[in-house]
Amino acid sequence: MTRYAAVVAGGRSTRFGDRDKAVADLAGVPMIRRVADRLAAVTDRLVVNCRPDQRDAVERALEGYENPVRYAEDPAPDQGPMAGIRTALRGVEGWGDGDDPAFVVACDMPFVDPGFVAALFDRLDGHDAVVPRVDDEWYQTTHAVYRAGPMAAACEAALERGDRKIIAPLFELDYAVVGADDLAALGVADRTFENLNTRDEFREAAESFA
Repeated sequence: MTRYAAVVAGGRSTRFGDRDKAVADLAGVPMIRRVADRLAAVTDRLVVNCRPDQRDAVERALEGYENPVRYAEDPAPDQGPMAGIRTALRGVEGWGDGDDPAFVVACDMPFVDPGFVAALFDRLDGHDAVVPRVDDEWYQTTHAVYRAGPMAAACEAALERGDRKIIAPLFELDYAVVGADDLAALGVADRTFENLNTRDEFREAAESFA
């Protein structure tokens, strides 16, 4: 089974200022490269979703990456994270098979825990998705494993009916939940789900990589 990493990077970074945070410097390394590097040992291929105007900078950030890389450009930018997930997973499907699993992660989550990612793949079994749920309310849909074809189709159906809630496609799938007790048993730190949005958050996070 080929395991994919699918990094969603097409957002506009409105809280970060006039730079694209996906390729912004995080303690000397572009943030998207930090995310990708943490996934290299537990996945086989990398698909990056981005806007066409980002691609050159993202390619430079990922130059020399140890796993094969392909890009899935947004056909219509600025449609939100669900559209980015859909496009990334169509990229996975086109490279391999609709049944192939991919760990979908936002480009601004540089503390992603590779051991936890491996555990999510192991729990996929016959399901369409495995999604962490940190508390009773919040599913971590941009830190989850999906079978490419079913999740991409569910995203497209939600977009077509005008439902932009990022959780909406999940409820069309056969999914398993990794809850708080499971996270504790796996020794997963809360910081694996942390995302960086502002320059202040970048400066604070950089201290962890020094």
